[in-house]
This record gives sequence, structure tokens and C-alpha cells, in this order.
Amino acid sequence: MKPTVRFCLLVTGSVVLNLSGCSDARSPILTEEGISWELAELRSAALADVRYDYVITVPRERQSALEGSVAVDFAWADSEPTDVILDFKDPLDRVSAVRANGSPVDWEAINDHVVVAGEVLGANARNRIEVDFIAGDEALNRNDAFLYTLFVPDRAHFSLPLFDQPNLKARFSLTLTVPEGWVAVANGEESARTETSAEEGGTTYRFSRTEPIPTYLFAFAVGDFQIETAERAGRTMRMFHRETDHEKVERNREAIFDLHGVALEWLEEYTGIPYPFGKFDFVLIPPFQYGGMEHPGSVFYRQSSHMLDESATQSQYLGRASVIAHETAHMWFGDLVTMNWFDDVWTKEVFANFMAAKIVHPSFPEIDHDLRFFLAHHNTAYGVDRTDGSNPIRQPLENLKEAGSLYGAIIYPKAPIVMRQLEILVGEEPFREGMRKYLKTFSYGNATWPELISILDERSEADLAAWSQVWVEERGRPVVTTQIVENAEGRLAGLTLLQEDPQGRNRIWPQRLEMLLAYDQESVRVPVDLVGSAAPSGDWIGGPRPNFVLPNSAGVEYGHFHLDSLSLRYLVADLPEVEDPLVRGIAWVTLWDAVLEGELAPTAWMDLLLRGLGTESVEQNVQRILGYVSTAFWRLTSEAEREELAPSLESTLWSGIESAPSPTVAAAYFRAWRGVVVSQEGIERLRQIWDESMEVPGVPLSEPDFTALAEALAVRDVPDVEGILARQAERIENPDRKARFDFIRPALSSDLVVREGFFAELSDPANREREPWVRSGLGALHHPLRSAHSRRFILPSLALVEEIQRTGDIFFPKGWLDSTLGGHSSSEAAMIVRAFLEGLGPDYPPRLRGKILQSADMLFRAAQISG
Repeated sequence: MKPTVRFCLLVTGSVVLNLSGCSDARSPILTEEGISWELAELRSAALADVRYDYVITVPRERQSALEGSVAVDFAWADSEPTDVILDFKDPLDRVSAVRANGSPVDWEAINDHVVVAGEVLGANARNRIEVDFIAGDEALNRNDAFLYTLFVPDRAHFSLPLFDQPNLKARFSLTLTVPEGWVAVANGEESARTETSAEEGGTTYRFSRTEPIPTYLFAFAVGDFQIETAERAGRTMRMFHRETDHEKVERNREAIFDLHGVALEWLEEYTGIPYPFGKFDFVLIPPFQYGGMEHPGSVFYRQSSHMLDESATQSQYLGRASVIAHETAHMWFGDLVTMNWFDDVWTKEVFANFMAAKIVHPSFPEIDHDLRFFLAHHNTAYGVDRTDGSNPIRQPLENLKEAGSLYGAIIYPKAPIVMRQLEILVGEEPFREGMRKYLKTFSYGNATWPELISILDERSEADLAAWSQVWVEERGRPVVTTQIVENAEGRLAGLTLLQEDPQGRNRIWPQRLEMLLAYDQESVRVPVDLVGSAAPSGDWIGGPRPNFVLPNSAGVEYGHFHLDSLSLRYLVADLPEVEDPLVRGIAWVTLWDAVLEGELAPTAWMDLLLRGLGTESVEQNVQRILGYVSTAFWRLTSEAEREELAPSLESTLWSGIESAPSPTVAAAYFRAWRGVVVSQEGIERLRQIWDESMEVPGVPLSEPDFTALAEALAVRDVPDVEGILARQAERIENPDRKARFDFIRPALSSDLVVREGFFAELSDPANREREPWVRSGLGALHHPLRSAHSRRFILPSLALVEEIQRTGDIFFPKGWLDSTLGGHSSSEAAMIVRAFLEGLGPDYPPRLRGKILQSADMLFRAAQISG
């Protein structure tokens, strides 16, 4: 039957087609674009035991459409069924037939919904709606040799007809016919495989029905993948990948399987619940948009983060372990128990990050994991929370089409800090007991943050609801100022910690601090429960004044810690000599706040960083210092200052390579050196390393390393840039890495017209599909050495952000902005961004405006500091 096409002016202002008149019975908000909260609530109350049976044919040609059908089977709880509203983008163009309980029916196409009238359905009974369709490409991520789905947070209906909401879990079965020679993987166990002729498709895979999962976790990948198989603790796992370097595969294979095995065993023991989804496969995808995505039975990862080169740093090894632990933790936190609505998306992410930090401990016994947790979370979270665009951890959400804007550094790095404080507040064992009750109570279902807080409240004397209000529901961070009083003899007469609300709303963030009073011989650690202000006392009052006071010395405290002037002065002079690695790491991050607040001059900061590198023995701190070196060099110094500083900086970093105690440290120094080279001597050394006439001490280089060297030479506009790029293209053997290099190559060109052409092509969404490649190209386009030319791209880039939010995946708007603004420090660039923000109308999405402010914060500060 054909669709009824309706004309009706909805309350939202959307126009839909109408030949039969408007129904007063249906609220317009139910069929507005996206999935409204009201629609989701109506369906979750009326429908139960939803099952999807998909049959899809994947053609080899990327331009050919995927054709499919789905049978949606569900129980109807109401005595009088109302209309059934399926979600599917562009249904008029993509739906060819709809049947209800075996019979063809009329249906309505309203925005991105397929509406079937309630009178054709049975009350208090099971119903079945079948749809024949052409799959939309928007969420299929099609490449010439492979395809993978990515449906989070609301992208499933961009490609498939279904009820696209997290609180209506369903069981999925899937039949996929793929081209000859391709393989397929999905959430369910492969139950049958049939070989057919090439004309009929190639191979048909049938996948068993899944446990109940939300639509955003339904996934499949097909294509020319290699498959590695291993067993850990009696569980068989498969790894799908496209790496053509067999030595690299062999070098990484066992570690990847080991890390998954460790994570699964740890989580089963911690939760008391066996792995809930049967089989365990994972797919390594070269252009994958995220670090990983937690589809049960079929986890997707970015390939380069797992197949590490011999020149990998400790940070990369830790990062791989953390991503694997993070996605594995999601099997329980997010997949087994799913948030009810995406306003609580942070709950699945915080548990994944929080548990990942615990899981990686046994695999890296040599690591200071308190320092690891602090450095992995605080600096990044502060980078957002110090901005005018900061946001609460938990944010309201009226429609799932806005869900992508909720993601960012607050729900990833900040939320685990807050969760760790909650664990301290409740107690480690009661917290674990609460987690077990939460998982068992809501298994294969949905839960809200208040429901979890209620469970933990039973195990705590603290008012967790009040605690949650300021830490979870409110944005920003407190300013904690240390005030020291000395007597006439210069001894310590008093000490006060004062908490202030930087937004002037008199909010109080309750937290427990561990204050460090550092002396030459023996330091004193003082626990402080900070509510407003605190004046801790002890026998140290009346004694000598400490060298410095650090109010956040445990590494779990959160805020802008404003040091007293003498402590600041001491740390600027003597931080590298502080014995405790954790205290050093905390002090580096704390002093970075002082730099950005204008309390510490960039020249003094750079001097301190270079002195720190000369003595720092802990690799995690080395990595953090190197990161600050790069940022300070490119964002806080002028071109003349960089030229003056370059010889000594490059020499220090190269000496770090030569004297590094391990290959991972040498690799960290080498990447930092490669990133800041501007002197003629350094550039010549870059060229010699690239053309293999010179080796890097202790750092074996691979194909991606030589590609990075070619890119570094290109943005420095060395002679014969095009020849270097052409030769590098010939050297790349892996087809996926070759495709990436070909994509970004115009952005590396020395020809301004070619670079402008690259940017112009990004206005077409089809050219932005491979988001990591786009970010790399933008990074080259906006490199600090090219910032004067690339300022012309800032305004049109900002103008595209709203469209990118609609067409891209969840991290792309922020990634686009970071890659665009990250190379700029000038007042002219800052003025462009400020003018754009001032010109925004009241209807501009507030969260998107917030992301612009987040990405522009360093630009604004750099322009002010250098100006």
C-alpha cells in the first residue's frame, strides 16, 4: 500500500504533507523531527518485548543502495491501540511497502517517521509490522572495501526503520547477504552461512537473536577483513582487522586479546555477574570516528589505537588498555543496564571510565595509578570547566536529535573524578555493593541516575542528593584559595582554605581534600572536609612556615586551586626537586591554571618546563610536561620568541631522545621534537630522518612515522614539498593509510589555491564522512606556521558547525572546532570568533554555542596573554 501524504502545520513549525486532513488525536510533538521525550515515553509505556528481524543485502558497489526488510514484532499493552510511530529518515523516498499483521496497510510519512494507524492493530496482543525499505547511507559508513554501522546516539533511524530510543530495548536478529569474499560480524552469534553465486549476492550470514539491547547498540560490519581468533579463560574471541603489516599484527595480537581477557575477568568478579552477551568479537576499523564503541558481541575500535607501532609511547600503551577496559566495562554499564534517556548518557560513560581506571592496574604494575588517574582526567576536564562554555555533567534533553551535543570532556574525564569522590564518600565496599544491586535490579533494562543515587543513599550517612545537585546537576568548578598567616617571627600562625563560586551564585561544592604542607625534611598531610571555608589546625600551627602548601595533594580533589604567593614562588623555583611524583604531577597541572590566569609568565613557565624535563624520571609526568611544552611554544609565544627559543628547545628535546631510559620515553621525546621543530638545522634533520639517511636513537620508525615526518616537512613549506608528498604516497603500502594520505594531501600543499580548494570541498557532507581524516586535514590547514593564511577559514568553519552537528557523529562538532581553532593565537583570530558569537541569534543551540566557547577558550587566553 502507498503512504498517505499529509499537509499539516505542526506546532513545531515543521510542514508535512496532507491529503486526508489533520488528526486532532495525535499531538504534533510526537511526530516532530527526531524522537521527542513525549514520544519515547508513550512508546515505552505501550510497547513491550520488541523484536526486530532484519534482512539486508549489501552490494559491493559503494554507490548502490542497501535493500532490506524488517519485521517488527511487539506486545501492545493498551486496551485501545493508538497509532504506531516507527522512526525512519526520509520515509517517502525509502519505504516501498508496509504490512501490519500480514496485510498491506496505508501508512503516513511525517518528518522522519512511518505512522501506522492504530485500528489495524490488535489490542492487548502481539502485533507485527513489516517494512520493505532502502537503507539510508547516513549511518552506514561505507567504504570501497568495507562497511560498518554507527548508530549512537540516535542514528539508527537514519538507516533503518525502528523505534529509536534507549528505553525500549529489543531483541535483534539479522540476515546479511554480502559480496563474495567479504565477511560479516554482528551482535549475535553466527548461526548459519550460505554461499551463493556472485549474481545472488555472494554469502548470506544469519545471526542469532540478541539479548535485549537498545537500538543505538545494534551493529554490523561487513567487508574485506582478516580474522584472528584466540581463547582466554575458556572464552573464544575474534578480532576483525584490515592491517596488512603482518609483523605489526603479530607484535600486537596477544596483548590485545590479553587485555580483553583481563578486563572481562575483572568485571565478572567485581560485578558478580557473568559476561551477559554470549559471544565476544571486536572489529578494528581504520577510519573509525571514536576510540571505541561498545556494541555487545561486536565492539568497534579505531585500528591505529590497537595496532601500535614499535615507536609507541607509554601513553599509547596505557591508552589502548584503557580503551579496551572502557568498552568492556560498557558490557555491564550501559549495555546490560542502559540509561533510561540520553540525559543520563554520562552514567554509562562515567562507569566505563571509572572502572577502566581500576581494570588497567594489574596489567601495568610499574605504573603509579593515582598519578595516572589524575593526569588522565583532571587536565582535560579543567580545559572545559574553566571556560565560559562549561556544562553540567547531567543535562536536560527534550529530543534525541540533540543528544550528540551532550558528549564531551565533562562526561568523560570530569565525571570519573566525581564518581571517585562518591566512592570515597560512601566507602569502597558499600559502593561496590550498591553497584551490584544496581546491575542486578535493572539487568537488561533501564535506570536513571536518581535511582542509582537512591541505592547508594541506603549505604551512606551523607546527603547524596544534595551532593549530586552541585557536582552533577550544576556546571563549573569551585575556586579554592589558600590563605596563610605568618607571625612576626615568620612562623605559621594560621591557614585558611576558602571556597568561592566563580559564577557568583554562592554555590558550595562539598569535598574532602588532602592538604600537603611541604617541609625540607618531613611533610604533613592534613585531611580537610571543605564546605565553604575551612581553617584546619594541628601541632604544625605555630611551627615553621612550610615551603609550599598544596591543598589537592591526593589527586582526587577538583577545582581551581589558587595557591598563595609564596607557594607559587617556591614551586616555580623548585618544582623539579619535589620528591613525590604524584605531587609533582598535581603541581604541574595546578601551575598551568596559574599560567592561564596570567599569574605566571609564559617565559618563566617554559623555563620551568625545560628544567623539569632535565630531572623528571616518571614517564607519565614527562608526557604531561611535553604536552605543556608544545602548547606553550605554539600558543603562548610570538613568532620572534619561537625563533629565539627554538635552538635550545630542540636541543633539549633531542638530548631527551638520546638519554631516554626506555624506548617509550625516547618515542615521546621524538614526537615532541618533531612537533616543535622550526630551526633550519632541525628541519634539515627532519628531512634526513624522513629520507632514511639518519636514524633516531632508540626509536624504530614505521610507515605511519614516515608519513608524519612528511606531513611535518610539508607544513614547514620546505623546498620540493610536492615531491616529498608524492614520494611518501608511493611509500605507503597499506590501502587504508594510503587513502587517508591522499585525502589530506591537498591540505598539506604549499599552493594556497590547493589548500583553499580542500577547505571548500568540506562544505559537502559527503567529503566529511571520514571524520578522523577531516580533523587531520584541518590540523594541517590551520597549523600555527600557516595561521595567517588560514584565518580566512575560521568564519566559514564556524558557520558550518550547526550543519556538522546535524550530519556528523557525536564528537565531530567539537573535533571540528578544536582542529580549526587549535593553531591560532592571534587577536585577529580571537576577534573573528567573538564577532561570530555576538552575532548569533537567540535560536542558536545553546550547547553548540558552549562548544564554540570551549574550543575558543585557549585562543582567547593566548590572545590576551600575548597581547
